[in-house]
Amino acid sequence: MPLRIETFSNVTGGSSFFKAVGHPLAAPKAAALVARLAAGGPVAVYDPLGLARGLAEFYDLSGIPVCGVFVQDVDAVGTELFGHAARPVIDLPSTGAATLFIVAFDSQRLEGHIAHLIPAGMPVVSLDDMRIPEDMLTDFGHYLSKFNWATNFAWLRDEGGHHTRVVSANYWSNYGARAARLWARLLDADGATLAEWMEPMPPANGTVVIDSRAVRARFGLGDFCGSLFLHIIGAAGHDVVKYALDTYSDNGAGNCPAQLSCTHDANAWPAEFYAGLPAPKEDERVLLWVQNSHPTPIPAGAIGLNLMGTAEIRRLDRSVGPFATVAIDTRDLFPEARWPQQFEVQAGKHFVRPRYEVVSTNGRRRIAHANVERTDLKPDPKLPVLTSGQPGALLGKGHILPAPLLPPDRWRTILLPTPMSTGQQTLPVQAVVYDARGQEVARHRFGALKRSDSVALDVTGLASAASFPEGWGHVELLYDFEAGQEADGWLHALVRYEDMRSGHAAESSFGSHIFNTALTYRDEPQSYHGRPPGLSTRLFLRLGTEPWDTFCHLIYPASTPWHATSDTQLVLTRRDGIEVVRRRIAIPCGGSHHFRYRDTFTEAERMAAGDHAYVLIRDTTCRLFGYHGCLAGGADDGAFSLDHMFGF
Repeated sequence: MPLRIETFSNVTGGSSFFKAVGHPLAAPKAAALVARLAAGGPVAVYDPLGLARGLAEFYDLSGIPVCGVFVQDVDAVGTELFGHAARPVIDLPSTGAATLFIVAFDSQRLEGHIAHLIPAGMPVVSLDDMRIPEDMLTDFGHYLSKFNWATNFAWLRDEGGHHTRVVSANYWSNYGARAARLWARLLDADGATLAEWMEPMPPANGTVVIDSRAVRARFGLGDFCGSLFLHIIGAAGHDVVKYALDTYSDNGAGNCPAQLSCTHDANAWPAEFYAGLPAPKEDERVLLWVQNSHPTPIPAGAIGLNLMGTAEIRRLDRSVGPFATVAIDTRDLFPEARWPQQFEVQAGKHFVRPRYEVVSTNGRRRIAHANVERTDLKPDPKLPVLTSGQPGALLGKGHILPAPLLPPDRWRTILLPTPMSTGQQTLPVQAVVYDARGQEVARHRFGALKRSDSVALDVTGLASAASFPEGWGHVELLYDFEAGQEADGWLHALVRYEDMRSGHAAESSFGSHIFNTALTYRDEPQSYHGRPPGLSTRLFLRLGTEPWDTFCHLIYPASTPWHATSDTQLVLTRRDGIEVVRRRIAIPCGGSHHFRYRDTFTEAERMAAGDHAYVLIRDTTCRLFGYHGCLAGGADDGAFSLDHMFGF
């Protein structure tokens, strides 16, 4: 059974309650509160907001001697809770309880509503006894305000010559945040605290960098691999903590080739299912990194895997401790599974969006992330009518999933459609390849893929290198309504890139959006802040440190005809948020642009930018979709990384 907690709603957004009761600083206070209630004689539970069941998912409340449960909502009267039928709160005076427990934060107002009903002298306790320190709050008047809970998990490893680096920016300053701070706690594989610190956020638009080597040196740590819990205090505009996560190694660590890989943030709301986890090739292992995101153990058998489209679930046969981190070798559960098969992750809301690590027998490693599989979607019969090729196609191409076609003389690009909703039974899709100018080069129709199908397409093989005069292009995964009518807008794929010179690989998975049209469909074109449509770009390009060079691939997808070219500015920004210089580029509508940091900015400009600089990619005329990566030393046999960028 999944945890019975509300984490995220596509209507109302993220929930704050589970973050508030599951925060690492709240957990010990919660234990003390439960112990106090257990020792305090008969307890009357007042649950005016319906939060008691969620609290019980995290903490064992069975030792509390509950003598009655009371509710405010008349529709909740009679429901079962803690072995009692809920009674209306107006019956509270007849309770024989010694203590009243109000299951709510900011409980003073709620207590005031029923003050005349509370027996004289009865002690009152509430969830306010487990509040985190007041100086860590942004909105003092509303404890469950989303801006009090701008939190996320990162995966951090520093062992065996392998390191990790988290990079972000103080983008909250763009929305009015002042004097924001970062609170961090590093947890080891068993969930125990290794280090904890608080530091001011950098100036407006400045860079945030947490490097595992620096953390290790600062706190005198040995090898570790676990979770880094991040909490932004003073957030505004966004309650989402976004970052890029790089993994890298000492040259020759463990007698292996140099490692370089990257992935996206963890998505702070644990989901019931994830998908897009690839099975290994014959010479690979695929490790699913599970980070328990709660202060309660994951029971043995609570999480598992199944091959996409099949019913058999094979489960992890051991428990995972509070805030602990474990690696599940997919071969242990499915020794027979091979690429391009893919897994569905039965996560039960126990952990945030997981990373996975592909380990090859040649010693190379790479990381990527799975994606949230939605449970609330059904096919929309309007989409085939609204999308290209049908009468009244108001949305043109409709949903577009764009991905780079890296220079084909060096890289092979492989596309794998991935079901990402429990309601998707078929995927009628096609892949269309474009050159840098937006001219169609090739098209592949997959047909209507069944849920159990896993078909990997070698995109590079669809056209010759001569088809790309600028040396690169991009591919778009689109619905194909000639093949089938089932579509819900939640179209996803995994794209894998193989360096034909070095054998190194990288991959990224992501979903489709409607791009660059004045019309809206549901919440598309997506807007990072405010209502749709989102028709501008603000992307964060983190820059690799020496000897890495950074590359970026920007795509200008358009569901309907839009501006002929973009008006895109590449703003080189110092770590303190100060602009150094900017370059202006124009990308043809429907086309793409591929560039390297060292070729775009002069040595003097790069020197002026210094360490931990970044490039802000800004365009007020259109929405771009971007990918970033690094090359190790620029050598032909070096490692490389690639993932999609984040915006804010």
